[in-house]
Amino acid sequence: MELRRVVITGLGALTPIGNNVPAFWENLLNGVSGAAPITLFNPEKFKTRFACEVKNFDPLNYFDRKEVRKYDRFAQFGIVAADQAIEDSGFKNAENFNPQRVGVIWASGIGGIISFQEEIRGFYQGDGTPRFNPFFIPKMIADITAGHISIKHGFMGPNFATISACASSANAIVDAFNYIRLGKADIIITGGSEASINEAGVGGFNAMHAISTRNDDPQTASRPFDKDRDGFVMAEGGAGLVLEELEHALARGAKIYAEIGGAGLSADAYHMTSPHPDGEGARLSMLWAIEDAGMKPEDIDHINTHGTSTPQGDIAEPKAIVRLFGEHAYNININSTKSMTGHLLGAAGAIEAIATTLAVANDIVPPTINHFTDDPEIDNRLNFTFHKAQRRIVRAAISNTFGFGGHNASILIRKLER
Repeated sequence: MELRRVVITGLGALTPIGNNVPAFWENLLNGVSGAAPITLFNPEKFKTRFACEVKNFDPLNYFDRKEVRKYDRFAQFGIVAADQAIEDSGFKNAENFNPQRVGVIWASGIGGIISFQEEIRGFYQGDGTPRFNPFFIPKMIADITAGHISIKHGFMGPNFATISACASSANAIVDAFNYIRLGKADIIITGGSEASINEAGVGGFNAMHAISTRNDDPQTASRPFDKDRDGFVMAEGGAGLVLEELEHALARGAKIYAEIGGAGLSADAYHMTSPHPDGEGARLSMLWAIEDAGMKPEDIDHINTHGTSTPQGDIAEPKAIVRLFGEHAYNININSTKSMTGHLLGAAGAIEAIATTLAVANDIVPPTINHFTDDPEIDNRLNFTFHKAQRRIVRAAISNTFGFGGHNASILIRKLER
């Protein structure tokens, strides 16, 4: 069968550096860090006392009080980001709008960990009598945001969640892309949301030695590809994209940001939390995304890396890039937007797909900030777009997202050509 083409017609973002897409994009280009001391709980006794929180977010600006009781913070972020993307796309106003052909595939790597902690704490601080919130389970489960979005808007197409740790929302986008290609839907709202900045989240990642402890200088703590990086910076937020079948979008005169050309999924098959040391899984996912798009490695102008600021990951991914692209690797603008947003965990793939989409649409690559010292284990001939955004023609770009368990997802986003 002939696969249908898929384009991006709507974007929404609620992030540590902007509560909508224009603010997020402006701050990305200006190299603004979202890191600051934690305000969501008292972190005094924790090894890490900072994170990239969403700023100035009051759920009562978006939901009534009864709704707020039903939604964990991660679901609130997801609903808001999805609403922004839906409004941006405008497809509900089209004459050919059919809710049965609209789906929702939404991700979270962890789900309602805030609600889980609150309910368990309440039980053990009590007298042992079970007094649980009736919304406890629905608030906690990772799939619930997809359900809430579909219920709110009446979308009756494919509806589920993907969970693959920090690759979760990239997998959601890939699934949405494939469902539309195969004719199972005309439009899918996809993306992810995460809200894990609480005692359990920070304490758990501290125990793994996965997150930075640079408490004296939070804004420079996320240092992808820098010699003195010491772990990622936890972040929260949500990001949504409207994916739409090309002819359906053209028929309604939709604004089209870019086309999703292909996708690649692979496994490291190596270790629970560490990447393959040579980046073999990352190489395969990028290769398969390029092949899926019917393109060649030399067609790629930009890669938004997973680039978490962890010791092993920031070595493995550049190795994969050099192994796959050869000499062309040095012509590619590489960056890590996590240097500014921090690591949104299960929402990272979606927020970085938005950044990559806007780089393609606007021919400018956001910077990688916080670089101070070259790492001799990293090929520093690569252009990591350090310090300042760089203008260039971006015909095609890849957004990489990897997760604990060895999950790798690469999404190829390109300019629409007909």
